[in-house]
Amino acid sequence: MSPQTMTPEVLDESVELTLVEFCHASRTEVQQVQVWVLEGVLTPRGAAPQEWRFAPDALRRARIARRLTQDLELNAPGVALALDLMDEIESLKASLRRAGLRS
Repeated sequence: MSPQTMTPEVLDESVELTLVEFCHASRTEVQQVQVWVLEGVLTPRGAAPQEWRFAPDALRRARIARRLTQDLELNAPGVALALDLMDEIESLKASLRRAGLRS
């Protein structure tokens, strides 16, 4: 992998990012983030874009959304669906682990 591919960032869970900071950290255009918010891909705190605050875990979701958009050419509703399904799979895996049915 190239150095540009791997960009680990560790953020304190209490840190919230503004829209501009979030776009910079996720390497995503403001307009794309706004579309993802409208589609439910991202759920910032705040009513208007100037007030939006993103939790650090939203970065992972935005990076996956960007990859789905670029690599698979999914539109925003497709990205929302894919991420919802990925979340459901992770939830089911966690349930299996808690039940001792999966390592």
